Amino acid sequence: MGEDWVDLGSAEALARRPLQRVKAGDVPIALSCIDGAFAAVHGACNHVGGPLGEGALEGDYIVCPWHHWKFHRQTGIGEGGFETDRIPAYPVKVENGRVLINLKAATKRSRAPHDPHPLARAVQRAEGPVRVAGLSTTAMEKGAPRYSGSDHLLESALAAAGAQGCETQLIRLGQLKFRTCEGFYSKAARACTWPCSITQMDDTDEMTAVYEALVHWADVVLVATPIRWGQASSLYFKMAERLNCVQNQVTTHDRVLIRNKVAGFIIVGGQDNVQGVAGQMLGFFAELGFHFPQFPYVAHSRGWTAEDMENNMASVRDSKELHAGAGQLALRAVELARRLLATDPATTVERGGRKAHRLVARIQPV
Repeated sequence: MGEDWVDLGSAEALARRPLQRVKAGDVPIALSCIDGAFAAVHGACNHVGGPLGEGALEGDYIVCPWHHWKFHRQTGIGEGGFETDRIPAYPVKVENGRVLINLKAATKRSRAPHDPHPLARAVQRAEGPVRVAGLSTTAMEKGAPRYSGSDHLLESALAAAGAQGCETQLIRLGQLKFRTCEGFYSKAARACTWPCSITQMDDTDEMTAVYEALVHWADVVLVATPIRWGQASSLYFKMAERLNCVQNQVTTHDRVLIRNKVAGFIIVGGQDNVQGVAGQMLGFFAELGFHFPQFPYVAHSRGWTAEDMENNMASVRDSKELHAGAGQLALRAVELARRLLATDPATTVERGGRKAHRLVARIQPV
């Protein structure tokens, strides 16, 4: 065997799997075998370094397990329309029952220019008044709207902010069509990207409106939720799971997307557990990087035995105190935002709490 050829192992053993990840020295290789014919390309995808050898074969193309980019298993050339994306391909031969690969004869890697997603732009606040985004997490039947106490209080909060000269917008999650989180982080920490992997691959996914508001537009975010069996709404948790890509940037890149932003919460329910719901929301939005005003939530519940929903709704609808309290929450959040905007955001943020240790993960060289 010449010095340029590296032994990958027994041809008989390696032929048992159509695609697998192997190592040639320190180089990760995606080794494929179709009808006894071996082919080898570099194991790291051009996108964010996904392990191609752990993917799947689609005809003669290897499909990356992270974000589904495709490369020809023999040439390393990208799928149709992306031929200028290329990963290194290596000569392969079988001698004396052993699979050999020539690392020195690899083709060159090339990356085609890809237009960045609009959300990937630098986070820079535009000039103007304080901006307040309201997030309604109430689900209801489309075409047959009903009264929602949490929504009503959120509208009062936004009205109070608007009366102070703030720009406001209301986002109703129930009116957006967006996919649930599909667990890219469970594949690998760096498979969960910013912008969200789903958002980059599916231009019909409407979670973009939430990302745009939280990361780029708003100075204040007010989140309103009903209580459902002692927890925030299912739409809230659907959104929260998709916001993992924002928090994950801290873990994988030491990059904090949320700076000098304030969050507050409105919690209403016929069932109790207000403090448990508030605690989850405070903990999650703290992980994203938000600040909180003094007394950061307004809440109302008539308790576990209050099953007379008509009276539950009336108690919120007709309460001047609750609506005034929602307005005061908005004003506390706006005042804190104004103080934060008068200071320069920190250029670095120390890692704290459970995120204090840097990520240790297998990284594919690209």
